[in-house]
Amino acid sequence: MIAPSILSADFAHLADEADAVAGAEWLHVDVMDAHFVPNLTLGLPVVESLLKATDIPLDCHLMIENPGRWAPPYAEAGAHNVTFHAEATDDPRAVARDIRAAGGKAGLSVKPGTPIEPYLEILRDFDTLLIMSVEPGFGGQSFIPDVLGKARLIRRLVDSGDLTLLVEIDGGINADTIEAAAEAGVDCFVAGSAVYGAQDPAAAVQALRDQAGKASPHLTPAH
Repeated sequence: MIAPSILSADFAHLADEADAVAGAEWLHVDVMDAHFVPNLTLGLPVVESLLKATDIPLDCHLMIENPGRWAPPYAEAGAHNVTFHAEATDDPRAVARDIRAAGGKAGLSVKPGTPIEPYLEILRDFDTLLIMSVEPGFGGQSFIPDVLGKARLIRRLVDSGDLTLLVEIDGGINADTIEAAAEAGVDCFVAGSAVYGAQDPAAAVQALRDQAGKASPHLTPAH
């Protein structure tokens, strides 16, 4: 699964930019509040407009404080997957429950320096684990390979049947890094500039998908 990140798209033409990646499994939407991370991007009104403009399921990544208050409305609006940060709440399970009750899938994200072990028990309450491979806040950063240990651990738990979870990675994913992430057990790859910086974004999506499928023992290339 490839999830192009509209953080790297032209914000003045988001409907066109969504059309440019037709065929992508998800469209990744970074929501930042200038508090949890030092950047401000877009919010629920833009997501509501995007939902009317594209049939691609929206994967909303909330880099915000107080997700218990703000996350469920994204699911209510129609976002397919709503991910929030483990570091932003004392009760991730409650937030996940409210997202699911609102009709969305619930995702938990961890920063590169956040260990995953303290959250293993609660991951049964989530549909997605989003592993950050850059510090959240800005696009265009370099991939941090040390985070792949988290992906390997979760893949082992999924393969053993202990967890039922989609493993997603976000940050610095491109032709040079996607194979290592796929080998580590990632299912879904968020790609920003590698897609929207390409002359043909749709072709870039397919090329990344093929690369990941060939490199991974658990993925099959899609055509």
